Amino acid sequence: MRFVKRITFPSTFEIALLLSLVVFICALSWTKPEGASFLVYGYSVLGFWKAGFWDLLEFTMQMVLILVLGHTLALSQPVDKTLRKLSGTITSNTHAVLLTGGMAMAGGYLNWGFGLVLGAILARKIGESAQEKNISINYSLVAASGYLGMLVWHGGLSGSATLKVAESGHFLQEVIGMIPIDQTIFSPFNLIVNLILVLLLLVLMFWLSRKAYRRKKLPSCSSFYMEEAVEEDKTGLVLGSLMAFLVLGEILANRGSDWSFVDLNFVNFALLALGLLFFASLKSFLSALSHAVKGATDIIIQFPFYAGILGMMKYSGLLVLLAEDMVGKSGPDTFPFLSFLSAALVNLFVPSGGGQWAIQGPVMMEAASKMGLDIPKMIMVFTYGDQLTNMLQPFWALPLLTITGLPAKEIFKYTLYFFLVAALVFGFSIWMWIS
Repeated sequence: MRFVKRITFPSTFEIALLLSLVVFICALSWTKPEGASFLVYGYSVLGFWKAGFWDLLEFTMQMVLILVLGHTLALSQPVDKTLRKLSGTITSNTHAVLLTGGMAMAGGYLNWGFGLVLGAILARKIGESAQEKNISINYSLVAASGYLGMLVWHGGLSGSATLKVAESGHFLQEVIGMIPIDQTIFSPFNLIVNLILVLLLLVLMFWLSRKAYRRKKLPSCSSFYMEEAVEEDKTGLVLGSLMAFLVLGEILANRGSDWSFVDLNFVNFALLALGLLFFASLKSFLSALSHAVKGATDIIIQFPFYAGILGMMKYSGLLVLLAEDMVGKSGPDTFPFLSFLSAALVNLFVPSGGGQWAIQGPVMMEAASKMGLDIPKMIMVFTYGDQLTNMLQPFWALPLLTITGLPAKEIFKYTLYFFLVAALVFGFSIWMWIS
């Protein structure tokens, strides 16, 4: 037991380094030309790593912005006032759980960074309101429900994979082409899956909220930033209005189209416009932004290493080799389900959906193309696996744990239930598709 207690789980950056080493060894062992020395070819593989290191700079910046802008929006005064009003309406434990979970999922569908922070802040405010009114609530379950945005986000409007493949010139365009969001996010397949998922999660939250629980005193927590209004500065309002006008103009100009204009750049532009409008003050917006950007540290440092991994796989031929191996060992009837399971597993080690898509997406799409599978559905299969295991690992839960003041074990004893229900929904949906 003492030995077990001493074990520390590696950080996500350490995992990125470990994955880099594993891919280097695989490329060196499996793709070395006959007659070449390991030393010389090892140097070549390192060159592939260096060649790919900066290939995803645009994608990296897009991922940083989609998190930071969503987080900043959740800290704005209009959102804060709305959450205060909602938390003041709480009358029971069931009300508290369903409201928090419902709002977290709604926020997650709009933007994963926004939903993550919104769910955490709402859970904390509900806890404070319940304590003031002497209403008994299961605070741990309320906080766990505030994490549900991370279970639905990749099927929503900020999905890394779905928005990236909608861009012209994305890194997989030669394999799968451009895929607009009406074939992924707004496809009947994804809409039905998410409708069933949300309904079952609401039923599950209702059932859990009715179970007996031990009432606890609201834990103390680290303070979180909330912007202060600067009345004399309306620069943000003017700039935000101009940007919002451009966003609305593009939507109107493309009405009736296949929504191919909606990609990561469009979503980030809209988020920036909305953030500036909500803050009105440019000074307040920048102050909140400087706080939110701290949460993007891992993305900034890790994505170049993911790009380096992709470079080794791509330029050594390992990518094609793995895809052909998958095609040989599975078939159209089994590959989608195996891809879902592998995406769920890989997410435990590469918690960034964008980083995981950069590493796993090329292999999956290459194999799926060779099998003649429905590519948009295969992209959604990846997204379901990626978001599923967020309920089991603490990487993205850190902001929620900080704001609510709870240890990880207090929320994961409930997110395990969310994981099981979502696994059944996703697994059954994939089985229905391939059967």
